[in-house]
Amino acid sequence: MPFLMLIIEPRGQRAARSADEAQARYDEMSAFAGQLNERGVLRAAESLRADEHGVRVGQVDGRLQLRDGPFAEAKEMVGGFFLLDVASLDEALEIARQCPAARFATVEVRECAPCNA
Repeated sequence: MPFLMLIIEPRGQRAARSADEAQARYDEMSAFAGQLNERGVLRAAESLRADEHGVRVGQVDGRLQLRDGPFAEAKEMVGGFFLLDVASLDEALEIARQCPAARFATVEVRECAPCNA
């Protein structure tokens, strides 16, 4: 069963880290991804740039509009994700508990499903 594990970080947290701390966190997350890959449960994993580099596309008054980040109303941002292929929600949650990001961010686990489910 596919599950998406979202890493939801407080905005500005990355900028507050030293370069050494940022590299250490990145290395730790990469090693975690490597372990999941060795177990055969990892479909994909990516770190995302901070939301000031993002663009939102959405309808306003019936017209599509683009809005550049950062997004002032957001206190958090999606910093990355892991796409898992595991047997159950319990297994996905156990992996989330082991994720190094759980110490400095929120790890949200969502089952992948059709949008009409």
